[in-house]
Amino acid sequence: WNSTFFGPTKIAASLRAIAARFDQKIQDNAEKIIAKYTPKMQAIVDEYRPRLEGKRAMLFVGGLRPRHTIGAYEDLGLEIVGTGYEFAHNDDYDRTYEEMAKGTLIFDDASEIELETWAKEMKVDLVGSGVKEKYVFQKAGIPFRQMHSWD
Repeated sequence: WNSTFFGPTKIAASLRAIAARFDQKIQDNAEKIIAKYTPKMQAIVDEYRPRLEGKRAMLFVGGLRPRHTIGAYEDLGLEIVGTGYEFAHNDDYDRTYEEMAKGTLIFDDASEIELETWAKEMKVDLVGSGVKEKYVFQKAGIPFRQMHSWD
């Protein structure tokens, strides 16, 4: 079970998975929470998805974040075409493969030059990464979302 709280689809699935370990009352309350917040989250998705539908993104955010944030991007209509880790273990990759579409590039400890090359070759519309990669993509003219801190 892979719980994550990024994006409406994964939030609902995680709440249901957690609630399933408890009694029916907790399961019912989880459904109430999901029902309460779904319209609010759907309003946000409805606002941004038309502009993002079909766009291509690449994520390189370290730790467990690539696999945990994929669903949030997909909820907004983005296709994740590449992702990777800087300090991952084999099980991180095994669990990430489950989240990715067949043929997605998954990389390990990529250099900035490799990331820039792949982003251009895959014609990505957005990169989500850390502060070290920020200026590489800004100079390349590729929209960038910093995922480690919110500047």
